[in-house]
Amino acid sequence: MMALGVCVVLAGCSPVNREQLSKDVLKADPEFSSVLEKHRHLTGRLETEERKLALKKTTVEQNIAQLRRDLVATAANVKIRTAEIKKEMEPEQKTFSTALTRAAEELRAKQLQRATLGRQITQLRKAAKDAEKVWTDRDRAKNDAQINELLHDAARVDQEIVTMKAHIRLIKEKLLLIRF
Repeated sequence: MMALGVCVVLAGCSPVNREQLSKDVLKADPEFSSVLEKHRHLTGRLETEERKLALKKTTVEQNIAQLRRDLVATAANVKIRTAEIKKEMEPEQKTFSTALTRAAEELRAKQLQRATLGRQITQLRKAAKDAEKVWTDRDRAKNDAQINELLHDAARVDQEIVTMKAHIRLIKEKLLLIRF
């Protein structure tokens, strides 16, 4: 009958007074004390484990927060050091960039020179063709000598252009190799 009363009290809406309930149950069944003792012991262990978890969670969350702050600080320091390291290569990069600009200007000048030689050769050949019947052998020989000299100059300039293009390509490759 007492067990039925306990069930009614537990199922009710009013809060349960565990101490009073324990006294009532122990009056009815004194042997239940070992079960209650085991329950108190296990409840204590559960509370201890939950406190350990809460402490570990707090510690881990603090560590995470600190690690995030450390990461932000480290990233900022690395960014600064990276910029400083990259600056150490600037003199060489500037030297090669200047050399590339200068070589490109020289190449354009040589290409203009070559174009001028080509026009002069074309004009002399046209003049020779137009004056073929009027010119003497001496005039033709003089014109042929001028054309040959211009052709020789054009071949020399062509070779200089090829050399300059190779030089420019080499400078560009060097610049690619030293860029970060």
